[in-house]
Amino acid sequence: MPQNQKHGVMWHRLVSNKLLRRSSGTGCFVADFPGTEELIETTGSQLPVGSDVSSDGQESSTINYKLFASTWNVGGVPPPDDLNLEDWLDTRSNTYDIYVLGFQEIVPLSAKNVLGPEKSRIATKWNSLIRTALSKTIVNPQENGDTNIGEKQRIYSGTGGGSSRESITEEFQCILSKQMVGILVSVWVRGDLMCHIRDPSASSVGCGIMGYLGNKGAVSVRFCLHETSFCFVCCHLASGGKEGDEMHRNSDAMEIFSRTSFPSGPCLDLPQKILDHDRIILLGDLNYRISLPDVKTRSLVEQKEWNTLLENDQLKVEVSEGRAFEGWHEGAISFSPTYKYYPNSDEYYGHSQGVIEFFGMGKDSNKTDMRDASLDFPITGQLELSSL
Repeated sequence: MPQNQKHGVMWHRLVSNKLLRRSSGTGCFVADFPGTEELIETTGSQLPVGSDVSSDGQESSTINYKLFASTWNVGGVPPPDDLNLEDWLDTRSNTYDIYVLGFQEIVPLSAKNVLGPEKSRIATKWNSLIRTALSKTIVNPQENGDTNIGEKQRIYSGTGGGSSRESITEEFQCILSKQMVGILVSVWVRGDLMCHIRDPSASSVGCGIMGYLGNKGAVSVRFCLHETSFCFVCCHLASGGKEGDEMHRNSDAMEIFSRTSFPSGPCLDLPQKILDHDRIILLGDLNYRISLPDVKTRSLVEQKEWNTLLENDQLKVEVSEGRAFEGWHEGAISFSPTYKYYPNSDEYYGHSQGVIEFFGMGKDSNKTDMRDASLDFPITGQLELSSL
């Protein structure tokens, strides 16, 4: 067979697999092995398993962990080699046990990228920058002067499992990094927590072109920390500013919850579905808009009439009407609308060049849930999590 015909057959097979939702290795992801500095391909069963059941059979105690969660639509622009993520990850002034970072559009959503094979070069670059930022020195001069300015201070697990800066221990390690076209989710934990993490896995659901391709959809990852199951869902929902487009976003969310499925087996006691996990965090570019004329929206923004804007936020309306995210309750929003700005500025686009949107966080009464979204800069949330 001529070489060009061979390539054509391979291309069509790849496209048909995506359209028919044939398995494309969604259980594979990128992760660190303890003691290595490289990211390698692995499967969920290969990371170390830690047992927290005491030898005398006593019930495990509750351990609190501090989580940093953030999302960023980078608009298809690759990161420069010298991009410093320390401010974003808040590494200069705070310490966290777990970092969950979601990206959208790490590559342009072109037909070549949507239909073609996954390109991991940009995802690898983002993970490298994250690793560099998390490995940076934390300046923590003590009042008695015993600690030199700039001395490396890393967090460790102290009594009861909380975080501290009093000792130097292992670097952060990536337990999961998974890409679907432009969506990337990367989860990092303190190195000393690796022995307590088991059964990491990933699941991708495309909701884009023809309802199945990965230009829109979600990458979900999960693992068990001690005896508590965690699930993180990184979304990019349907765009569009026309009346009724919010229904497409609602539909995407329902598809993600219903179609996402994690591996199961006789030796795997973790849930298969997103909503069955103990702790759930959803973040991403949800694309809900403010349902007001553009001129009116900009006037309210200039007057800082946040309450009026929030009353017309599509996401709040859809949740309150029971059409989306049932059981999810939005937390207080303490920032101005996040879309759309001129690149590398805090100035909104002109009247004819874009719309303004709000994105916020959400919590459930019996689960620790969060969702954020932004298109021009990252939106961040921090919260305390407990693990049994």
